[in-house]
Amino acid sequence: MELKLERPLAFFDLETTGVNVSTDRIVEIAIIKVMPDGSEKSFVKRLNPGIPIPKESSLFHGIYDEDVKDSPKFAELGKEIADFIGDADLAGYNSNRFDVPMLMEAFLRNGIDFDLEGRRFIDVQNIFHQMEQRTLKAAYKFYCDQNLTDAHSAEADVKATYEVLKAQIKRYEDVEHEDKYGNISVPVKNDVEELHNFTNLQDPVDFAGRIVKDENGVEVFNFGKHRGKPVVEVFRSEPSYYAWMQNGDFPLYTKKVLNSLWVKFKNEEKERKEAERKKKSAQKTEGSSNLPPRSIQNKKIEKRKAAKPISDDMLKQLRGKFGKL
Repeated sequence: MELKLERPLAFFDLETTGVNVSTDRIVEIAIIKVMPDGSEKSFVKRLNPGIPIPKESSLFHGIYDEDVKDSPKFAELGKEIADFIGDADLAGYNSNRFDVPMLMEAFLRNGIDFDLEGRRFIDVQNIFHQMEQRTLKAAYKFYCDQNLTDAHSAEADVKATYEVLKAQIKRYEDVEHEDKYGNISVPVKNDVEELHNFTNLQDPVDFAGRIVKDENGVEVFNFGKHRGKPVVEVFRSEPSYYAWMQNGDFPLYTKKVLNSLWVKFKNEEKERKEAERKKKSAQKTEGSSNLPPRSIQNKKIEKRKAAKPISDDMLKQLRGKFGKL
């Protein structure tokens, strides 16, 4: 079946030196870019991570230091990768929690402009976990009735992910789903917007999940002592928390999002204080307007201060009181 697309949808998968978004590096990237007319473009490259690949990671994906010692580094290929993806929406398996933040970290680390604003994100794993709860290998067998050979090869995994999504759409075309709030819907449709809404479970703001949106669409922290608290509330009560995160071991994209929220907060605070100042000034002006005009006040004061002329009667009274003057 063909996916109904308004713009390209880029399925991608990364193999890395580990799972720490901040410190680990990409060793392989595979992308299948599906066009609205159904045609496909592919991009597969191995990368020299610039750091040793841990043995446990090599045993997982089969890529060793020797395999990538002559490969280009991300700084050399990053612009080409960004250009290949272009304005496409992004899809993958566990991509919202790992591949997207890992890729964004690499772009930001190397000063490569790649904007996530306005894109839609489909995480095939989230569909799978909500509907069946299996692994990619099991998903491929379950949905496509085929065995996944060469698992954990980026190219094999990304192809399997693409096939699984198409099979999921076909299988769940009219299947109802009840979420944790008891809401019933038919969420799995051949529509990128619907799939985006269904697979972004926590509505992450930064993809690493440090900041998410609550049921009211408010940005809240999703970790640590301020877990569940609105970001703005923490900025107001403990502004040093912002500095702590900016200097801490957090993904660069998390820091970028946090900075955007901080700048927005500071601008809104400035506007709020200015509005309060204007309100107080207006109240002061209104209070002073109830007094007589200053010219009238001055005349009354001058009238009170003006000396009365001395009359003959006044002189007689003074002579009688003090004697001869």
